Amino acid sequence: MKVLVINCGSSSLKYQLFDMSDKSVLAKGIVERIGQEEGKLKHTPQGKDRVEIVAEIPNHKVAVKMMLDALLDKDHGVLNSISEISAVGHRVVHGGEKFSGSVKITDEVMRVLNECAELAPLHNPPNIVGIEATKELLPDVPMVGVFDTAFHQTMPDYAYIYGVPYELYKKYGIRRYGFHGTSHRFVSAEAAKVLNRPLEELKLVTLHLGNGSSITAVKNGKSIDNSMGFTPLEGILMGTRCGSIDPAIVSFLMDKEGMSSDEVNTFLNKKSGVLGVSGVSSDFRDVEDAALNGNYRAQLALEIFAYQAKKLIGGYAAAMNGLDAIVFTGGVGENSDVTRKMICEDMEFLGIKIDEEKNKVRGKLADISADDAKTKVLVIPTNEELMIAMDTVALI
Repeated sequence: MKVLVINCGSSSLKYQLFDMSDKSVLAKGIVERIGQEEGKLKHTPQGKDRVEIVAEIPNHKVAVKMMLDALLDKDHGVLNSISEISAVGHRVVHGGEKFSGSVKITDEVMRVLNECAELAPLHNPPNIVGIEATKELLPDVPMVGVFDTAFHQTMPDYAYIYGVPYELYKKYGIRRYGFHGTSHRFVSAEAAKVLNRPLEELKLVTLHLGNGSSITAVKNGKSIDNSMGFTPLEGILMGTRCGSIDPAIVSFLMDKEGMSSDEVNTFLNKKSGVLGVSGVSSDFRDVEDAALNGNYRAQLALEIFAYQAKKLIGGYAAAMNGLDAIVFTGGVGENSDVTRKMICEDMEFLGIKIDEEKNKVRGKLADISADDAKTKVLVIPTNEELMIAMDTVALI
């Protein structure tokens, strides 16, 4: 069975084609700059060099057609016929309270996704456009939606209800939803394998750290809290997102800087975070280099990031009444030994202690705990696309 996984953004479309008989990736790629004058397809077949095609890509339907043409191409394709695609799995950011797991995409599901669009205005609309474009070109292929929020639907009400009038929760769905759920679910299951213990017996803190970052408390295989909230803006400092701040800052900025609500939203989502504090970049690699060269603000940004992550680990350990392991994943979590060291320093009271030599690892599964550490520290590369493919197979 071959499963196509699609992750559609406002101006991009990422894809991977899996052979689920051995879970191998037959091809992967990205269509960039959709809706702009000059778009580009980057397509990498298994075992071959990457192919790049520059063309005008006015909309997502054209992007999907380019992807399918690349998969079928006689030189760099991996399919003889489009009928070889058994199913398509779509990443969808926000499922609201409607979906506690992945679902087959039906007209009713599409209706609910459109209702959820106002909860994730930057993410859900392009997800929906991508689904509709794919359905138009592959009308007979079953499709599945896999939601970033679904894993966190096990959070108890006292973890997700905000301190605003309860009527606003009932009226508008204002509550904590949590995000990156597919990634947290994947690495939790992988951690159980590494520890050789049932997931249902473990207390884990999983740290998905990248340009967007979230931290989850996973107790007995279920998410009981996540650092992101009503939107992916809440939580720890991120690449360009401010993370949790005093909400009064919003009205203060509107008064002092003359900003509209949309302008404040853009400011906090796109111009803040590590970029705003460091003044250097939203890319942690650039910020780490600047810090090594004595840049105070770059060092400060890294310290804020590590400090906030450290507080959440401690808080989640308290919420779970214990901790068996912490798991680093995501672009920063998997690749930055500097960030992992900063977060794990002075955490011996929780049994967290890393081996500096073991910590010199990038992008591969590793146990970086010190030999005498009571709490394991793991690095586990995430694979959200494979998780989506596996859910898709299970549903069809």
